[in-house]
Amino acid sequence: MTSVLSQKEHIVWHQPTITREHRERQNKHKSVIIWFTGLSGSGKSTLAHAVEAYLHQQGHKTFVLDGDNIRHGLCADLGFSDQDRQENIRRIGETAKLMLDAGIITLSAFISPFAKDRAIVRRLMPAGDFIEIYCYCPLAVCETRDVKGLYKKARQGEIKQFTGISSPYEAPEQPELTLDTSRLSVEESIACIVELLNARTVLRTADITE
Repeated sequence: MTSVLSQKEHIVWHQPTITREHRERQNKHKSVIIWFTGLSGSGKSTLAHAVEAYLHQQGHKTFVLDGDNIRHGLCADLGFSDQDRQENIRRIGETAKLMLDAGIITLSAFISPFAKDRAIVRRLMPAGDFIEIYCYCPLAVCETRDVKGLYKKARQGEIKQFTGISSPYEAPEQPELTLDTSRLSVEESIACIVELLNARTVLRTADITE
């Protein structure tokens, strides 16, 4: 039987006719990966969807990759062991890379607790195309926002390997942006993110080569 490895030797990358640059010109903005990371309850998904709503209203092409939603489909077969968490982020990284080539502003909202896994995703992207946003929020505050009751269950031992309780979270050391979501409103956080995108000329159509 031919091994998977030997089969891969016959796979050749097909160069597309329509490139990322073509799509960016058509969309009139650059594509980028905005990667929200932080504890459960830190506001990642809330911010990702709020920023998407703002950008959508401005006519930009966007899509949110949300942690819970992804685990209903693409990563439905994965659990929450360290190995499964790593594979979860690997799959998301590869998906985000495809969306980058599609010319879309992709907002990814995942706890992504391990620094090395986030670093792997960053290395998948061209320099400057991975924007890591650390949604900082004290654990005690996150627990008060626990609408799903997950922290309570984790404290009671009903959920194993829960980030922040029985599994570690490695905070980014040099993210592109840190937002203290225990202090900043959603509107203030959106303003900070949009300011960063403008500083990086993501949203400025004049910087898209004709």
